[in-house]
Amino acid sequence: MSERADPPTGQAGRSSSAPPRPVRPRVPAHSMYLLHRLLEPNTGYRRLASWLESRRRLGRVFTAGEERVKHAMFGCRMCGQCSIPLTAYTCPMTCPKQLRNGPCGGVGQDGSCEVYPDTRCVWLVAYERAESEGTCADLLRLQRPIDNRRWGQSSWLNYWQGRDEDLCADRAGHG
Repeated sequence: MSERADPPTGQAGRSSSAPPRPVRPRVPAHSMYLLHRLLEPNTGYRRLASWLESRRRLGRVFTAGEERVKHAMFGCRMCGQCSIPLTAYTCPMTCPKQLRNGPCGGVGQDGSCEVYPDTRCVWLVAYERAESEGTCADLLRLQRPIDNRRWGQSSWLNYWQGRDEDLCADRAGHG
């Protein structure tokens, strides 16, 4: 089964004939891990997510803001199933092959992307960032295939509502 997902339709990940370009995150991983801890699901965030989802216009505004910020910071393509906490805040969907479970076999000896040789492989960047944070074990977690129905959805709302708790299977094969 291919891990390649259908092209997104949102602003940040506008569909085109060219594959996405790998993006080097613009924010240090350490800062993002700290922010993520502050935004972990709790009763308040679940209520906020429910409230935003019950008000479609506000939900769309929230999602558009998320899209702009995450695209600028990580090259986010709005898959709605964010795995950047597992990849040291490097978006695997910016891999031209959209591989969510590690690099392809075409990474150059210099760390270059097979599709865009002038760009560093997004998975190598993820490894370097994870190594600096001591989170390399996260890169070994098996990510399940993308649910293409979620393109364009807010991954924050999905996260706070617990909809992405099964995005990974552990190495032993149970989810």
